[in-house]
Amino acid sequence: MTVTATSVGEPEQLEPQAAPAPRGVHRVRRLVPAAAAALSGVLLYVSFPPRTLWWLAIPAFAVFGWSLRGRSWKGGLGLGYLFGLGFLLPLLVWTGVEVGSVPWLALVVVEAIFVALVGAGVVLVSRLPAWPVWAAAVWIAGEAARARVPFDGFPWGKIAFGQADGVFLPLAAVGGTPVVGFAVVLCGFGLYEIVRLVAERRRDGGVLRRGAAVVGLLSVVVPMVGAVAARSLVSDKAENGTTTVAVIQGNVPRSGLEFNAQRRAVLDYHARETERLAEKVEAGKVPRPDLVLWPENSSDIDPFANPDAAAVIWRASKAVGVPISIGAVVERGGKLYNEQILWDPEKGPIDTYDKRQIQPFGEFLPLRSLVGAINKNWTAMAHQDFTRGHKPGVFTMANAKVGLVTCYEAAFDWTVRTTVTDGAQLIAVPSNNAAFDRSEMTYQQLAMSRIRAVEHSRTVTVPVTSGVSAVIMPDGKITQRTGMFVADSLVQKVPLRSSETPATRLGTLPEAVLVLVAVGGLGWGVASAVRGRRSRGAGHVRLEQPEITEPAR
Repeated sequence: MTVTATSVGEPEQLEPQAAPAPRGVHRVRRLVPAAAAALSGVLLYVSFPPRTLWWLAIPAFAVFGWSLRGRSWKGGLGLGYLFGLGFLLPLLVWTGVEVGSVPWLALVVVEAIFVALVGAGVVLVSRLPAWPVWAAAVWIAGEAARARVPFDGFPWGKIAFGQADGVFLPLAAVGGTPVVGFAVVLCGFGLYEIVRLVAERRRDGGVLRRGAAVVGLLSVVVPMVGAVAARSLVSDKAENGTTTVAVIQGNVPRSGLEFNAQRRAVLDYHARETERLAEKVEAGKVPRPDLVLWPENSSDIDPFANPDAAAVIWRASKAVGVPISIGAVVERGGKLYNEQILWDPEKGPIDTYDKRQIQPFGEFLPLRSLVGAINKNWTAMAHQDFTRGHKPGVFTMANAKVGLVTCYEAAFDWTVRTTVTDGAQLIAVPSNNAAFDRSEMTYQQLAMSRIRAVEHSRTVTVPVTSGVSAVIMPDGKITQRTGMFVADSLVQKVPLRSSETPATRLGTLPEAVLVLVAVGGLGWGVASAVRGRRSRGAGHVRLEQPEITEPAR
């Protein structure tokens, strides 16, 4: 016979149990957190460009925090995955514009795993004192991992990249994208904590827990006050004089992956727009530029291997009479390079920069045999992998040192920073978005460049083959921009700067600190959960009544 005894002091009589809710109601209640997690992910997506609804990121994380409250780590894993799907599915839909839905869905399925792990981590730290701080750090740790693995990482969708129009933008100069993202997520979880505590007091009629309320309030107030204080770090004043820059957008004959199928068309378009600019200068309609920037892939054939291409570039450079930075695909020693070429109107090509952070499944194909087994067309489109460069690109153009960050590289903290520490006084982000038609991709990438401008206090120019090209001041404001799929040029005098922001000097240190905070919180959370499980086990003692053996007769 077995008797189960409860903890000491527990009433012997059983409390009356409430009638169970109908099965249908119970199922609906179970679906509410899942729906809330997915919809809060969609809300986070809506906060991203081209919309300027940056503030929606805060309630998005507040609702996400609510959905995770009181769950197990396994529940957090599932809810985090739903949040990731709600966010990343619409955010990254542009990746399937030309190659179909399979690569897009595969990318989202993998990237959402990182968000799922973050959801489990937030659950583990959600019972700790000052939990919004630990939880926000866990999110940044997830972003740090996603920016590095697999295949060199994919940082697209960092929370900071949705804040180019927001009050938190100046924090980019303090500690880069990790600090901006931490501030936003902390505000969101802090907002939820305040709402939760107020709701508990109204429901139970008890006293508001002041300590927890103060933490929630500070989680919202401190990041905003910090962002206001950080405005003193943002300046668009010239430190090394000015330069007049011209950004060329030549357009392409057609959008999609076949944008350069017509031999020399893209090069001809950019040369023609440069010659038009030269005519405007001679007519006194625009100032004479000191340097000209062409986009990535603006020469659709290798000018080193094709004399006709070189002749076109020579003609355009002599017409405008100043150095031009030209994007081309160059083959050298049997290897392909996505290269920027500095072309002098008198000397010709005098310097090059090879793209260092090349794009997986775009410029190199991981798991080539597996991908080919799924779809041979994908391997045919990327029949040869690009080779990555190893040195930062800083061109000396007239009186300016121009740092080159080619397209996809703008998403990575390290690529932009190394051009600045290598002496760049302004930054160029030559890009080619023609393969993504009129999707949101170009606006998302433009927002990244605005973050980088503030992060390093540099003018950022964005020459794009088909749009949107832009000139961005060191305070993150766009002063000029083009439309999409039009030929156009932008000419502007911009400040040259050489001072370094705290973000430039600190590099990865803020991110490393936040990752350590996350690891510490997760360790504390796991230890607390284990202790709690042991104490609950010790509080319920199972008493075995000894068997009564009848005496032998």
